[in-house]
Amino acid sequence: MTVALRRRAVRTLPLVPAAILMGIFLLGPIAWSLYGSLTDAALTGRAAADPQWVGLENYARLLSDPVFPQSVGLTVLFTLVSAVLAQTILGLGVAVIMTRASARLGAVVATVIVAAWILPELVAAFVAYAFFSQDGTLNQLLALLGLEGPNWLFGFPMIAVIIANIWRGTAFSMMIYQAALDDVPRDIIEAAMLDGANGAKRLLHVTLPMIRQTITTTLMLITLQTLSVFTLIWVMTAGGPGNASTTLPLYAFKEAFRFGNIGYGTAIATVMLVVGAIFAVVYIRALRAPRERIA
Repeated sequence: MTVALRRRAVRTLPLVPAAILMGIFLLGPIAWSLYGSLTDAALTGRAAADPQWVGLENYARLLSDPVFPQSVGLTVLFTLVSAVLAQTILGLGVAVIMTRASARLGAVVATVIVAAWILPELVAAFVAYAFFSQDGTLNQLLALLGLEGPNWLFGFPMIAVIIANIWRGTAFSMMIYQAALDDVPRDIIEAAMLDGANGAKRLLHVTLPMIRQTITTTLMLITLQTLSVFTLIWVMTAGGPGNASTTLPLYAFKEAFRFGNIGYGTAIATVMLVVGAIFAVVYIRALRAPRERIA
């Protein structure tokens, strides 16, 4: 063995335990899930005791299932609006405001926003349900103004769950952006000020380009988190009324555990895994682009 190979082996050796653990706890379940999606496994009956190989039958069924494209559309809508747009813009906006606010005001704002994030997801879901229910906080406030509020969870379920997810998730992006803004060198900001750049120009042309990788990383994290949101929507609407707020995680759960079609539900979950992988690849390529240009 040459010296170069020996050194490479020494550097790689500490990664072996991590690779083994990833294979057991990540790749193993993914492979088993993929296998399950190719069977007719069920909760009851013959298929529960002896699942049979059906190949791509479950995936072919997805193509003719009218609920599946609706769930895909709702999942994309939920993710783009509540995570990619709202949490990014609000999180960054609040972070910028907090860097310029007094310490006391910043502490109060941070406490209010972070409180929603540190709540257990189940508790946050029940709080959101109480806020949007027909006799809940929102309609009580509207009644004080002489307005009659609708049944938000029945008439506008996606709007309700999107707002709830924004309320719960904005703190995460805010904290990351605030840390990134604190690391921007002050001398660069001061140089831009001396050149006559106002606050908006400094933000657009100086600050944001310097924290671009942080923005991309945060986008990837909140996108993947939002794609898998289940408890919040399940507690608030259970995917209803009908399938009006049934995203892919809820649709997979319903098919697998409410209707007993484990194989079909696993196929839906596999599609969700592919959607998440596509988002991840896009963000990873965006992260690598600046480095490739530098190289």
